Amino acid sequence: MSECAAKPPHNPEEERRKINDRMAQVKHKICVLSGKGGVGKSTVAVNLAVALAEAGRRVGLLDVDIHGPSVPTMLGIGPVLLTGTNESIQPVCVGSLNVMSVGFLCEDADNPFIWRGPMKMGVIRQFLGDVEWGELDYLIVDCPPGTGDEPLSICQLIEEPSGAVIVTTPQQVAAVDVRKSLRFCEKLSMPVLGIVENMSGFTCPKCGEVLDIFLSGGGESMAADFGVPFLGKLPIDPAVGRACDSGRPFIQSHAASETARLLNDIIEPLLKLGQHCTEDKVESGRVKELSGKNEL
Repeated sequence: MSECAAKPPHNPEEERRKINDRMAQVKHKICVLSGKGGVGKSTVAVNLAVALAEAGRRVGLLDVDIHGPSVPTMLGIGPVLLTGTNESIQPVCVGSLNVMSVGFLCEDADNPFIWRGPMKMGVIRQFLGDVEWGELDYLIVDCPPGTGDEPLSICQLIEEPSGAVIVTTPQQVAAVDVRKSLRFCEKLSMPVLGIVENMSGFTCPKCGEVLDIFLSGGGESMAADFGVPFLGKLPIDPAVGRACDSGRPFIQSHAASETARLLNDIIEPLLKLGQHCTEDKVESGRVKELSGKNEL
């Protein structure tokens, strides 16, 4: 069993106040979700966060995939010693990106986190309330697959979430599970900012042609069925896998590639989020709550 442990829970009211105070400094909170594992959700989350930072935005990346935290590997972050005080934790800085991951909690990357629900929830509350995120334009949250404890807690604890980016692959076997994430967002009254269809075709490393090795269009069809935006398709690109393994974000290391261009196209609607705040949504100098909060 992992020797890492969360600290005892705070008074619930004090805990909620701290989370609200931290999240009030973040303009846009975006959860990256998928009802299916293995669709490249973390790869999309990392590259979206880096792309937003490259566009000059202040960005935080929170990895709460407790049983499979891959963000440290994808960003080339080795063992780190987290710093802070009894009341706060400093995020790890990667360039201009502020990062926190459950993967930072243990020195030995081979140790599993054999935690029950209360321990998981305690860590999530710590990451939201105790980490010194500061003033951010975006907080990208890489959630674990599914619609269980961790995604539910994140979506309920975040103050005024901007919405979710849903990641799928084209095959029906993935779409069946990913559709559950869309229903999940409906039940929580959380806006869906759009769907990304990952692994849509294969980019030949020799000629650059994109070949459909899976059926294409599953994500686009799903977006039409649910009436939500379709953000775009990303092909299987061998360079993406090499970039993830080497700890160099693909969108930086292969900025001139077609896949990087597609990633930048995907972030365009996210960059425009603030432009949708009209005067009738403003009250006392802050945006009114756009989504309800169901307690399940």
